[in-house]
Amino acid sequence: MNFPRLAADWLRFLRGRRSQRAFSKRLGYRSNIAYRWESEVCFPTAAEVLKMVERAGAPLAQRVDGFFGSALPGALPAQLANPAGVAALLRALRGNTHVVELSRRSGFSRFSIARWLSGASEPRLPEFLALIEAASFRCLDFLSHFVGLEHLPSAAAEWRTLQAARKAAYDVPWSHAVLRALELTDYANLDHPRPGWLARRLGISRAEEERCLKTLAAAHQIRKEGARWLVDHTQTIDTRADPERSRKLKAEWLRVALARLQGEVPGTFSYNLMAVSRKDLARLRELHIGYFREMQALVTDSEPSECVVLFNTQLFSLDAPAP
Repeated sequence: MNFPRLAADWLRFLRGRRSQRAFSKRLGYRSNIAYRWESEVCFPTAAEVLKMVERAGAPLAQRVDGFFGSALPGALPAQLANPAGVAALLRALRGNTHVVELSRRSGFSRFSIARWLSGASEPRLPEFLALIEAASFRCLDFLSHFVGLEHLPSAAAEWRTLQAARKAAYDVPWSHAVLRALELTDYANLDHPRPGWLARRLGISRAEEERCLKTLAAAHQIRKEGARWLVDHTQTIDTRADPERSRKLKAEWLRVALARLQGEVPGTFSYNLMAVSRKDLARLRELHIGYFREMQALVTDSEPSECVVLFNTQLFSLDAPAP
């Protein structure tokens, strides 16, 4: 992802129909700073851009809330369009991911990242976007809460692909598992992959295998080369964009877990009932989210791909709605 170009496109969108000079003047600059930004010569800080978003009348906190969804951390300040707010947002996105890992993913030095996270210095817009991607793998989802990505030339094609992948996950849940199975080393080592191999590996029907492959091919996630399916494009897919369909998707995978449990398939199927304070329930929820983020980071870097794993987890109050 070309983050300077993505940043320039977003700034161009924020300028709208105003001339570059008029926009620069409106922001309080004497020079034609908008030209320099859009030419990728220099960039404003993330805090400056969030102030521009607020000036345009966009409800900043609401948009950030929409991005985090149910995983919204309680530590975010009410005001985000300032250096402290940007640092808090980055820390929330980072979760428990180590600075060394963020440095490896983003290419930025550990020193720079530590200073951005502490608020000791401010990231410029491309750095901010790159760090969001390194921390969450969801930079485009973040941007989609601020701008229609079809208006950003550097993101439009990638966004269409992501949306197609998201639709495939909603409409044909097993397609995601088939996609992961196509990444297995066992599949790559097959001399002549035969129809039905994926179905046997995942415990699904041949008809479901064919349905999944057709869906993935239509979404341009896979392509066929001879007898072998090749994965064309993999992305981290956030299915929370449509809450109703997301609930149905979660319910589907719960049904899969129940069927495997009842079929005595080897795995970890456990539960715990406890009585805790509401304060500690909130702490448990934070630990739950942090654990999930750590697991995502581990999965991202896991090599080689040897098995397809379903991870289900639930945490909620039985006796009353969660506070």
